[in-house]
Formats: sequence, C-alpha cells, structure tokens
Amino acid sequence: MCGIAGFYGEGSGENIRSMADALRHRGPDADGFFNDGPLFLGHRRLSIVDLECGGQPMRDPASGTVIVYNGELYNHMELREELEAGGERFTTSHSDTETVLRAYLKWGCSCFERFNGMFALSIYDPVRRELWLARDRFGEKPLFYTRNAHGFAFASEIVALARWPYFSDSIDMANLQRFFGWGYLPAGRTLHPNCWGLPPASWLCLNLTDGSLRTGRYWQFTLTPDESLRDRDEPKLVEELRHLLVQAVRRRLLSDVPLGIFLSGGIDSSSILAAATRCLPKDHISAFSIGFTEPSFDESGNAREMAEALGTKHYVSMLTADDMLTSVSDILGQMSEPLGDASLIPTQHLAAFAKERVTVALSGDGGDELFAGYDPFAALGPAAFYRRVVPEGMHVLLRKGVGCLPCSDRNMSLDFKLKRVLRGLSYPKAMQLPVWMSPLEPAELSLFFAHPLTAEEIYEDALTLWEANGNADDVSQALCFFTRFYLTDDILVKVDRACMMVSLESRAVFLDNDIVAFCQRLPNRFKFRNGTRKYLLRKALQGWLPERILNLRKKGFGIPLNSWLRRMSAPSAPDGMDAESLARYVGAHRARHGDYRLFLWALHALSAMRGKVC
Repeated sequence: MCGIAGFYGEGSGENIRSMADALRHRGPDADGFFNDGPLFLGHRRLSIVDLECGGQPMRDPASGTVIVYNGELYNHMELREELEAGGERFTTSHSDTETVLRAYLKWGCSCFERFNGMFALSIYDPVRRELWLARDRFGEKPLFYTRNAHGFAFASEIVALARWPYFSDSIDMANLQRFFGWGYLPAGRTLHPNCWGLPPASWLCLNLTDGSLRTGRYWQFTLTPDESLRDRDEPKLVEELRHLLVQAVRRRLLSDVPLGIFLSGGIDSSSILAAATRCLPKDHISAFSIGFTEPSFDESGNAREMAEALGTKHYVSMLTADDMLTSVSDILGQMSEPLGDASLIPTQHLAAFAKERVTVALSGDGGDELFAGYDPFAALGPAAFYRRVVPEGMHVLLRKGVGCLPCSDRNMSLDFKLKRVLRGLSYPKAMQLPVWMSPLEPAELSLFFAHPLTAEEIYEDALTLWEANGNADDVSQALCFFTRFYLTDDILVKVDRACMMVSLESRAVFLDNDIVAFCQRLPNRFKFRNGTRKYLLRKALQGWLPERILNLRKKGFGIPLNSWLRRMSAPSAPDGMDAESLARYVGAHRARHGDYRLFLWALHALSAMRGKVC
C-alpha cells in the first residue's frame, strides 16, 4: 500500500516532497519523485508485491508515460498474460504497477473497468498531454483533489493536499452541517471549498494544454436481480457462493510479505477464515482479534471458538475501556477529514495489534451491505407497517414517551434502537435511513447554525439515489443506500485510515468483482428472508462454521461510548456553531436526560483536528 501526491501549476520540488512526507505512514519503505516542467508527482511506498522492482514513479521508456499508484490488483497476472499475448513487453517479474501502466497504454481509460482490486492512481501521458486520476469501484483507496487559479493538485489524504501552498483550508459551512446530518461526508464532499474526493469507480482527466477537465464513471453499483432464480436453485447458488468466496480469498492471499486475517467472531470474518483454510495449510493462517472487558461489547470468545474449530493460529488482545480512551485524542488527531464513526478506535487498535506480526490483513467489510446484514433491514417491515397505521399526532406522542426512557450504556440497547427508529420515522421514507444514523437530525440544526440547511439539502444525495431507484422495494433501496454511501464513505474510510496509521494493508474479500456481480443478480429473498439477514450466506457457511456462530446476533464493533463521553472533557463548538446549545446537549447527556452520543462524538472528531486541516 502506498500514498500518492502531485500537482500541475505553481509549486516546487520542495512542495512535492513535503506533500509526500505527509503520507509517510501510508508508505514508510521508500519514496520517489518525478518532475516535467510544472508537473510534479510524488510517491510513498509500503512494499507488498515485487519488493525489488516495484518502485515508483514508474515510467515507460518508449512513450514517457508515468504512473504513481496506490493499491493491489488481484487479477493483474491474468491481465499481464493477455497484454503479453497482445505484444506488450514487461520489465518486471510480477509488479501490478507495471500491469496497470501497460493496461493504460494498451486500452486507454477503458482499462479501469477491467481491474479487480483496490486502487487510486495518477497517470501522466506526455504524448496526449493529459493527467489522469482514477479510483477503484468502491473507493477502498482514497484520492482527493483541488483546483484553483494556481493549478491542480491531488493526494491520497487531505493532510498531504494541504501541504501544497495554494490549498484553501477554509470551512464550507454547508458541508459542516452535512457532516452532522450523516456522521460522515457523502459523495466526494469535503469540509473545504474547491476540494473534492474523487468518487468511487470514477476517473478524471486534466488536459495540460488547454486546462480543460473532464470526469466520468466506468462502473456503478446497481441491483439487477435475476428473477428467473427460484428456491429450487438454492443448492446451486450455495455452491457458487462458496466457490466465489474461496476464489476471492485465494486472490487476496498473494503477497511477498506476512499476511493475516481480521477475526471478529461474526459471520463475515469467520467465513473468510474458513475459506482461507481451503487455500492454505491451517498452521500457515494467522487470525487477529481484540476483546473488550465490557461483556456487551466483547466478541473475542466467539472469535476464539471459531479459530479453534478451524485449527488456525489465533492472537487476541484484550482491551479495557481505559486502554482505548487514552488513545482517542491521538487516533482522532491523525485523521485529516472528520469521521463520526467511533469504531475507528477499536479498528485502529486491531490494526496496530496485527501489524506486530503481519503487513497485510484480510477483512470482512462489505458483507453486511451486499447481503443485508444490518439491523435496519429487520426494522424495514415493522417501520412500513407503523407508517400505515400510526397517525402523525400519535407518532409525536410516542416519540416523546420513548425519549423519556432511561439511557442505557449497553451496546445497541433497546432504548437506543427505539429512539433511532422513531427519529427516522419522523421524516419521509427517502430520508429514513440516514436520519436513523445521524448525529443530528435536520430539525436540530437550527439550534446550532444561524443558516441551517433544510432536510432536503442535507440529504440531497440520498434523495437522488432514492429517485434513481424508482419503484424499488424497501430492501433494495436500503441495499443501495448502505452500499453507495455507508460502505464507501464511512466503513472503507475508517478501515483505510485506521490501518494506514500503522502502515498495514487491508483487503476486503467481499468486494471482489465476482462476488459483487453475484450479489447484484441475486434476488432479495436470498439475502433477507422471513426476518433472517444474510440468508444465502448463512446457508453457504453451514458445515464450514459452528452452528452456534451462524446463529449469533450481530453486535458490530462497538465501544462504551456513552460512558466515555461522560468522562471526556466537553468538546468546544467550531466557528459558526452555537456554544450555548452545545453546552445544553453536553449537560443533558451527562445527566442522562438525553442520548447525544453520536453528536458529541462527531464534535470530538472535529475538535481533535482543531488547528490542523480537517
């Protein structure tokens, strides 16, 4: 894994070195630079594949084309064989960077749709006088860019982009409000004007002759269910899914450095460990888990049972609340964009623990989104019934009554779920899911901002997706929402930043192109059936996993956030937010008169970056 940066326009070699140095945590092993007039490219390398010859920037001698690349292509050897058969000549033995470069030279920007992996890249084409950026299908690897009168710049993280002298670090107040409405920034938005994240599955091309810029998408996640599939096809689908899981794991086991597996004890990570035992000898497989001393948050016993059942090596680190609490400021302070997901803290601890023994770790990210694994899927039916039978006035009374329930500190407690569901049901269905998960609901923004956005403005991206899906059923709408927003803009951001803080590469097995294509054509009744989430995945894992593990309720990677926030110093209000309203929310939370954990944590995420670019 690596970090990339570059700019075209005003600046110097000192500037590109400073930008690359800000990405040292993403690539501690080596750096490299390229300069052609006003164009500067920089690279930081974490050596994973082709340790001897995979250095960057990599240049094609014949055309002068140069690439800086961050990622892993799991199908690069197949692409290499195809390119060699077509006349391309390689100088490295198995560098996927060279495969990407030669794929561009052969197929142009259509090469991106052929890639099965995770990547963020920039290619300088001196013949066409073009600078290209591109990003993988789900945005596993980050890429940000900015453009103004001084030129164009890009980097893997905003903290590096801010080292370009002409970057504007002012705050976009509309996007600050969106952050509190989502808990993250969706659809390529950032907190800074004229700064964007390149969307997943997208490319950007800057013409260096006339300065024109064009963008495009080479893929989009959509559901295309094959309604010809019937229940009698279930055994065939089970075998196909098993094959795809093993194939995806085998692809991700290719590495020239030590490799392991994140094991939470849940179905997704356990399925990856089980698939790995069909690819490697069991004693060659290392699984890593963390446990919590608070029982309602701890899954380490399930992880231990899973590893013992499969006979793999297993390493567990037990953490107390104090262990994690003392690390909060340091971890949040390493983020260069805000993220209101508190599971960043245990994810970073897990990554640091795994890094003691390995450099690459396989993860189960994407399984919940593709197979309908989250709690809200089970709430969709009751919520639809509630909307039909409960009048608005009765809803208001019920919400007030539930709001008076004592606030529990337990993980995903009943009072927390009820309050969240009733909050979402206060808004139109198209906004229901993001409101369920929001730090602040739109109605609260007027308490904190002088010029609050409307709910439609806060959730315009979700509304656009809802309308694009037309008459899709509630499960389909939820699958698209979680995959297009929550997965790409929260989960994958969290995992990438947490792992890169300690220079560990993570590989998401479920985001393999072939597994995703399988899920796209799979009718919803094979994902969510009679209240059972991940229906077909559970069927495929019968005989692979202990029955008790298959029947466990999902916990998530939670932490005792409510109790933490009562012990942490109060966050200060950023410029433009009302400090008195914040003080009231802090006081109510500490007195257990309200549950404002997500909002207060989001503020802490901002406060930790105070004084640096965010």
